[in-house]
Amino acid sequence: MASLPAASAHLDVPTAVRPYTINRVYSGTILAVHLLALLAFMPQFFSWIGFWTMVVGIHVFGQGITIGYHRLLTHRSFKTVPWVEHAFAILGICCLEDSPARWVTVHRIHHVHSDKQPDPHSPLVTFLWSHFGWLMVNNREAHSLNAMATYSKDVLRDPFYMRIEKSPWLLMWIGLAQIPVFFLAGAAIGWIGWGREAALPLGLSLVVWGVYVRIVAVWHITWSVNSLSHMFGYRNYETGEASRNNWFVALLTVGEGWHNNHHEDPSSASVQHRWWEIDISYYEIRLLEALGLAWDVVTPRHVRRREAAAKSA
Repeated sequence: MASLPAASAHLDVPTAVRPYTINRVYSGTILAVHLLALLAFMPQFFSWIGFWTMVVGIHVFGQGITIGYHRLLTHRSFKTVPWVEHAFAILGICCLEDSPARWVTVHRIHHVHSDKQPDPHSPLVTFLWSHFGWLMVNNREAHSLNAMATYSKDVLRDPFYMRIEKSPWLLMWIGLAQIPVFFLAGAAIGWIGWGREAALPLGLSLVVWGVYVRIVAVWHITWSVNSLSHMFGYRNYETGEASRNNWFVALLTVGEGWHNNHHEDPSSASVQHRWWEIDISYYEIRLLEALGLAWDVVTPRHVRRREAAAKSA
């Protein structure tokens, strides 16, 4: 088995990003939403309802990435009915982290080439590269149609995802639709609770906090798995790359920070390999199973081996 890359190891960027060309869609979106999120520092946009909408939204929409994009679509760690799968995908789209098929493609490439030069976002290049720098430039391999055909063809068999790839404007409109939804919800709450004068301020507050700030928070939480969880923490397994279990990232991501466990057993729906490595996302998948909305949930490898041994005995 390959040894863990040394802390001082350094990688060059993937060859497919040279010569550098700016990814205008990604970089423009990231810059624009960060600037809009700065409106949160203006007192007229603050409300406790907006703040708690942001907090709850980080979890609800973030699970579109964690459970939807990652554990369901990328690793097929459980099965569910189409409407539940598509609902998670729409939540993921509202996080503005690209289309489901493109996200799956990049993440599967990461697992194949983790912390080696073709890895799209290894922190062995630099911390900032792994956190968001890799999104700012075009990667002619990871973002190509050939890569999608190789790494996410199972996703594209679903007409829902194929339609999104064939209609880029649809992806944009799904992402933008959350703005009027949050505004109208806030305006309605303000009008009903405090009168017509409260409708506009509360509507704007929910847009700033419930959409812009929440999206930025989910971005940095997701990106921290790529960066911090390949730099800081402990390891339960020798996996041949630099993945680590990082309790802080696990707290932010409700489980994803137990990243060394994930690299040891990517197909598992759970990354909880020790009793105190709490994985709330797995508990929510189990809740779906209890409701009859999920099945064939893949347990960790050590559990599967123990169950197989018990059956053999």
